[in-house]
Amino acid sequence: MESINNFLNHLDNWVWGIPLIALILIVGIGLTVKLKGLQFRHLPKAFRLMMKKEGGEGEVSSFGALCTALSSTVGTGNIVGVATAISVGGPGALFWMVLAACFGMATKYAEATLAVRYRSVNSEGHVLGGPFYYIERGMKEKFGHNFKWLAILFAVFGSLAGLLGIGTMTQINSITSGIQSFFDPQNTNTFILFGKSYSWTIAIAALVITAFIALIIIGGLKRISAVAEKIIPIMFFIYILSGLYVICFNASNLSNTFGQIFSGAFHGMAAAGGFTGATVSLAIQKGIARGIFSNEAGLGSAPIAAAAGKVKYPSQQGLVSMLGTFFDTILICNITGLCIISSGAYQVKGLAGYTVTNYAFQKAFFFAPQIASFILMLCLTLFAFTTIMGWNYYGTRCVEYLTKNKKAVIAYNWIYVIAVLIGPFLTLKAVWTIADILNGLMAFPNLIALFCLSGVVVGETNRFMDYLKKHPDFLKISHKSIRKKQAQNIGKR
Repeated sequence: MESINNFLNHLDNWVWGIPLIALILIVGIGLTVKLKGLQFRHLPKAFRLMMKKEGGEGEVSSFGALCTALSSTVGTGNIVGVATAISVGGPGALFWMVLAACFGMATKYAEATLAVRYRSVNSEGHVLGGPFYYIERGMKEKFGHNFKWLAILFAVFGSLAGLLGIGTMTQINSITSGIQSFFDPQNTNTFILFGKSYSWTIAIAALVITAFIALIIIGGLKRISAVAEKIIPIMFFIYILSGLYVICFNASNLSNTFGQIFSGAFHGMAAAGGFTGATVSLAIQKGIARGIFSNEAGLGSAPIAAAAGKVKYPSQQGLVSMLGTFFDTILICNITGLCIISSGAYQVKGLAGYTVTNYAFQKAFFFAPQIASFILMLCLTLFAFTTIMGWNYYGTRCVEYLTKNKKAVIAYNWIYVIAVLIGPFLTLKAVWTIADILNGLMAFPNLIALFCLSGVVVGETNRFMDYLKKHPDFLKISHKSIRKKQAQNIGKR
């Protein structure tokens, strides 16, 4: 078993090594230059388009597609991943994480634009789109050759990534571990399964979460989107409000905090307390890698959800979808990072991952540390729960592309539910590594297509911007549908 773990670790280090990180950065920077900094210039437009209800073909609203994508990206990486990056790479890792996200917004814009541009919509309004379609159709349109083999590779890696780790076992384990640490930290109420002792809180939590997941994912995209639209804003509000309180509590340390971030980004950090020190290269590597793992810009997962958006123009969904990286990394990860650095939690000896963030919250909630632990446990549960939903959607779309068979999709859903149920009772070290490897392997076919089809993205962008110049009213949020819905509700009463 140890030899298998060593092999997986070597493979993981190779997949997530300098070549992949460099490729993701090159694509992001290249798209930023070609699009003339679109993610900065048109950010206000993106927020306005996010609120538009009416649109074109598709299955869910543009906002619903964004929430579905956010449900998978906002996860344990925002709490655990940031803490790990700072604990290993130092405060400077946060600078590189945010910088990579700024370029990642251009990547996410391009992915979503291409997903809508090359999506398939049948007579029933069912949508199938994402990297597998813009790899197959877009690359053939540009080069005249069939690159379907590359699309199949992406779909295989995507379906396996959802099923074997990132969407199931790792997430449910994070949920049950967080719940146990809060309700039964001493592991006093236990039972024996296959010769190993488990807390009853883990079993109860696993059964309840699995039941909810089964009810939601068997209902398909519209149910996933509807749940995501309700949960995402709530969990954002709770976490952001709590995080801002922690930052305000440590306000006297903020000038020093920003000093550590910028100094660590360009000069490294010496060892202090429980922190072992970090070089500049380590800060860059950990910051960028953990940021990409969190927001998934370039991996090709989010455009699968973006393809279902009810929009008239591909670039319309592109602008909305790029907000996913903004919310995930520039907002949520940044808040987590500032909490950790300003509180000095990363320097406390013996802490790692979740416990680093938990320490930062408990220090601020000194009058009621249990409240801090409960808030963080609740946020971690919601983050991981929505990730399970989002990755199920990605996985089923990959299976649908590969098989064109509804029965295969149904079978995948039930196997997915079973994987969620057994997740808390498996050894996760190898599962996390496998999930990381599959995530990285998804990125290669996707990045190749983004690089080759960047001209198509520019063309779609120019077409949409020309339309907005001629029809400025398009950006106005229409209240007609809202008034109609209100009138219908009054009539029902």
